[in-house]
Amino acid sequence: MNELPWIEIISAVAVLAGGGGIAGILVARRRRRTQDDGGQATVERAPDAVAEPEVSTSPTPEAPVETREPTREAVETPAPTAGRLVRLRDRLARSGSPLGARLLSVLSRDALTEDDWDEIEEELLLADVGAGPTTELLDALRTKVRVLGVREPAAVRDLLRSELVTLLDPALDRTLKTEPTTADDGTHLPAVTLVVGVNGTGKTTTVGKLARVLVADGRSVVLGAADTFRAAAADQLTTWGNRVGVPTVRSDREGADPASVAFEAVARGRDEKIDVVLVDTAGRLQNKAGLMDELGKIVRVSSKVAAPSEVLLVLDATTGQNGLSQARVFAEVAGVTGIVLTKLDGTAKGGIVVQVQRELGVPVKLIGLGEGPDDLAPFDVEEFVEGILG
Repeated sequence: MNELPWIEIISAVAVLAGGGGIAGILVARRRRRTQDDGGQATVERAPDAVAEPEVSTSPTPEAPVETREPTREAVETPAPTAGRLVRLRDRLARSGSPLGARLLSVLSRDALTEDDWDEIEEELLLADVGAGPTTELLDALRTKVRVLGVREPAAVRDLLRSELVTLLDPALDRTLKTEPTTADDGTHLPAVTLVVGVNGTGKTTTVGKLARVLVADGRSVVLGAADTFRAAAADQLTTWGNRVGVPTVRSDREGADPASVAFEAVARGRDEKIDVVLVDTAGRLQNKAGLMDELGKIVRVSSKVAAPSEVLLVLDATTGQNGLSQARVFAEVAGVTGIVLTKLDGTAKGGIVVQVQRELGVPVKLIGLGEGPDDLAPFDVEEFVEGILG
């Protein structure tokens, strides 16, 4: 029986150990025989062998913008928006709002002294109502209590309720512009909503919750993950989209151009006749010039397809004056059309709603009172005041 020469056996073992497989053994044998015949050594490729890809030495190009399609498994049905604020109002009332309880307690006293009015003023200021609105409310209450002689708890409650509703200005337009439009040439244009705000306010989470609000109202939605400076933002937004069957346009490279992501998201909304495109923007911008440049570029580039119909500023209601100072910058450079107040629980900070509207000159359109996925609701003045008063 013919036997393989020892040199071939050793070569075969070496090739197998290196992962070359049978194809590698055949190539090795052919190379050795060519050398034994005195010819030049040539490397031949086995019929089924896969060539190694060439390694490029050129710089890595900009990471392409891609779309993450939602998985079809376990798509949730968001709660209807119709009863959300009633549910949130009940939660606010059950938490025992200090603002409403203390005001009612003082106003129900038989005789109101200057000390009592000072106490009311202190409660309003601690509630972040603001100096100007506090003075207005006190003047109105003083006049009506003196003229009407209100003392019964029910009458005092009605009086306070009326004045708080007036202070919150129910005439402001709080509707979200989510209706797509049609260009002059018949092209479908989605409603585009930019969501802005400093990091830590729950901005990306708010975008995900807002997507649920829109899906619950029967709108088709595309998400744009234009916060490319925070590594987890795109993944977080994609997860929110997957839960309600909404696709997310994103870049897989941290620090990619956010305007490119916004443009691609809006373009997809146009091409697929989507109702609303929600664009999450970066909040880690340390100076006013950088903020203006970045947001300006996003608006300018995305407007080549469709101009934003809403710019929503997300504020953490518990930050009080600190949040307002940051909000003023965003409002100045981004053309804010509405406020989303998050973490607006039963604490005395409920008065921030009044001050935000007065300081920024735009209405509060959405509020969040909890951590649940459906704890975001359209803001209604009368329902909110009822919740504060309990």
